[in-house]
Amino acid sequence: MIFLELRFKKPSKEARYAMSEAAMNVDYAVKRGFQEIQLAKDRISSITHHENVKIVNSGNSAILVAMSTFKGKILIPDQGGWTGFKKIAEFLGLETVEMPTELGIINPESLVEYTNKYKPEALFITSFAGYIAEQPVKQIYEICEDKNVVLVEDASGGIGDKEKKLSNGDHAHIIIASTGSPKIVNAGSGGFISTNDNEVLKKSKYILKTLRANPITCVGIAEEIKNAPDILLKTTEACKLIKKEFENSIYKDKRGITAAFRTDNPKETGYELRKRFDVEGRSIITVCPRYERIIIDAVCLEVKNLDQRCLENKLIKEIIRIIKEVID
Repeated sequence: MIFLELRFKKPSKEARYAMSEAAMNVDYAVKRGFQEIQLAKDRISSITHHENVKIVNSGNSAILVAMSTFKGKILIPDQGGWTGFKKIAEFLGLETVEMPTELGIINPESLVEYTNKYKPEALFITSFAGYIAEQPVKQIYEICEDKNVVLVEDASGGIGDKEKKLSNGDHAHIIIASTGSPKIVNAGSGGFISTNDNEVLKKSKYILKTLRANPITCVGIAEEIKNAPDILLKTTEACKLIKKEFENSIYKDKRGITAAFRTDNPKETGYELRKRFDVEGRSIITVCPRYERIIIDAVCLEVKNLDQRCLENKLIKEIIRIIKEVID
């Protein structure tokens, strides 16, 4: 049986060093805390193209901040979203409406239909549906603009897109993201919200004070976000190489950071794959149906969870060989 040792994604050496320095030096954290927070904000703003940025302690906190500004219905995809969309809306007493998708991808015609029917105040999506395939964010944004719906893009998986299709403030009213492990901006914890509408942040100022991130996390974000464009590109390219090798790949022709494969026995297939990959005791296999991925029988290889050193062609070929041993 083929067996492969892999590395789970960690913050970069530079980020770990900078965070350690900040953590060990109390005066540094106190005196320079504001500077580090501002530096992280500036670097986030340069990527999202939004003027206003707030850094919080987690991705779910960013969702909470954004959702707390709404009172009407919230539209979410029927699969390929994030469970926090549902849970946080329920916590805030907001009604969510799930709109049908094509395995997580929003169809513009369906979006027009649902915005006309339900008059939602906002639409929450992720840059990549289930991390598997990118959403047509610009088309979605244009419809939302026309229908007076606020588009909130969870760009945890899409930060730093060199093609400017994802995590681009020109195509989203609000961008939120997690910077925890093992996201594209991997500071180990934290998150952020960015927008050009300062009223959004004014409405949520008290929640923001409660959920703000500490300066040490901001140091990590400021370092890690510099690497995001290259990490995202390398991850999508590795995912593309894997997907093209399998007839049962889902969304083979779309960019993604997770590779998904149809299978009649997802639990058994997932079990066999987990046995063949040792990722420092962590998992890179997800079994579906699952709301955060797709609601069909499938298994997912979480390419996004792998350290960049594992995304070289030689290792990708070994990963493909192992998957073929199990799936084919």
